Parts: sequence; C-alpha cells; structure tokens
Amino acid sequence: MKAPADPELRRRIDELIAWKGGHYNPDLVADIMENALKLLQDVEDRGDVRVIQTAVRELRYSFRLFAPYKEIPKVAIFGSARTQPGKPEYQQAVEFARRIAEAGWMVITGAGGGIMQAGHEGAGPERSFGANIHLPWEQDPNPIIQRDKKLITFRYFFTRKLTFVRHSDALVLFPGGFGTLDEGYEALTLMQTGKSKLRPVVLLNPPGSTYWKTWDQNIREHLLRNGHLNVEDLGLYQILDDTAEAVRFICRFYRNYHSMRFVKGLLVIRVKNAPTASAIRALNEDFADIIGPDGPPFHASEPTAEEREEAQFLGLPRLAFGFNRHDYGRLRELIDVLNRL
Repeated sequence: MKAPADPELRRRIDELIAWKGGHYNPDLVADIMENALKLLQDVEDRGDVRVIQTAVRELRYSFRLFAPYKEIPKVAIFGSARTQPGKPEYQQAVEFARRIAEAGWMVITGAGGGIMQAGHEGAGPERSFGANIHLPWEQDPNPIIQRDKKLITFRYFFTRKLTFVRHSDALVLFPGGFGTLDEGYEALTLMQTGKSKLRPVVLLNPPGSTYWKTWDQNIREHLLRNGHLNVEDLGLYQILDDTAEAVRFICRFYRNYHSMRFVKGLLVIRVKNAPTASAIRALNEDFADIIGPDGPPFHASEPTAEEREEAQFLGLPRLAFGFNRHDYGRLRELIDVLNRL
C-alpha cells in the first residue's frame, strides 16, 4: 500500500480508528476515510456526494445483513414482478424455491411481487432474503418478507445488483421484462469478463413456453454468428424446463469444485477431492489452450501465503495454473470436468 500523501491526516485517522475500536480491516477503513475527506475539496456537486454517501451506507448494511449466513449457499431468483399466482411460471418458481431450500440453500429475490414473491413463498421467510428497491411508484415488499429482518431496501439499482452478485452462488431466471433481462445479461457479462465468480446460471422455461429458447436462438443467430461471442460462452448458462433438474444442475456445480482465486500469476482452484496425477496430465492436454504463454501448467498446489486470511479454505486440495485470463467460457467447462473426476 502506497504511503499517504498527507502523513498527518493519516495519523489523525489512525487515532480516530483506535478511539472508535473494532477489529475488522482498519487499513481499508482508513483508506475509505481518507478518500471521504478528499470529497471536501474534490467534489462540489452535492448530488454527486450523496450518491457516494448512500452507496457506502447501503453496501455496509447489506454486507452486515448477509454476514451471519455466509456459510449457507444462496441462489438469486429473477423474474417478472407482474406474474400472477395463477400463471405456470409462478407455480414453477414456488416449486423451485421449495426444492432448493430443501437441498439446504437460501434464496434471494428482489422482494416485490410476481416471481419474487413466488420465490419467498416456496422457500419460506426463514430461508429468504429480500433486496427491495425504491421506485417512483413505491414498490412495497411482498407480504412474506415484509417484516423479516433479512429485508433491505436500496435506493440505487447498482448497489442492489452488486448485492445479488456478491452473495449468490447460483442464479435462476424466469420469464420477465427489461429488469430480468438486465440482471441476466449483467451476470453473464461479469462472468465472461472475469469480474465475478463463476456460478451456475439456469434459465427456467415454464411448461409450454419457448421464452428462453427463443432468447437463446437470438443469441446464437445474432451474437454468436457475427463473432460477438465465443461458442464456449454459451456454456455460461443452461436452459431447463424442470425444477428438479434445475436443483440437480446447481448442486452438481459444487460436487467437487469449491472456489477459486488469483494469487499473483496463478489461478488457484480449490476442490473437495484432489485430482490424481493422471487427471492433471489430462487437464494439461485438454485445456492447454487456456494456459497463458508464460504460465505454468496445471499442478497440485499447497495453500499460498496470500490465502492465510481465508482460513476456512486452508484444508482444501488445490489445483493451480497460469490462466490466460480471457477464456472464462472454457474455464466454466473446466469446472464441469473437475466435478466429474
């Protein structure tokens, strides 16, 4: 971390942190405080400063809300707020949420009506989070989550979307409008570019509907055919019709694969069962295309010094290699292979 431009300012900030007390990340909090004070000279517009103020407040509260449940896997459910309970997709969302909750997961929805309410109805309030949004017509939380402590209401879509991405281990999308498609496209973009962790994404078609199949046809005919996507990027999502199969697909993603992170020039993949030497040789043959030009091949790895802060992962076997940081669709295929080992 570079030295502060104003040592006296940093000294006073450090004194204030010591006076306030607390245990978590004092160096990062000091940096936030220093940058906040710079707003006094750098940003004149009150509305601009209010955006920063509100975003920090919303994210701090959101992270605090989710922290006690960090060990429980969560699926974010997206779909139209206009879907009525009599519609097949509403009942399908209820059934999916019930099944995934029975598998030990929690659900996160936008806390409104329609598919969002169906998700909470199926999972039950005790296994539900609500991420509501202030809208001009004052969207009210649905009655299932309305009085639950796991409800948060956001002013900005970007802080709300960050919360969905940050805290979900899987995404399931039902038919919806602009908002649903926006959430889906952003999640796929973040995974395709390596800006968020890879996770299973399921597009659930209701009985008799071709909603997602028609969407997929458009992707293939206009984006893939014109070279705007790699064919491997299509593996970032899965179109299914059955809720039980959707639950199996999500759970299979974590059958052996656990998590990954970059450590300097290496991508370290944590798994539950270590691959054999012959399996590693096969990976080096089958996935040679995603090893960077100067990167080391796939190899078994011990926990790195940089992972000491993540004590909960230290007992897991590791596989490391020099990823080219480009082909995330192929990296998604690698996870499938690891899960079959």
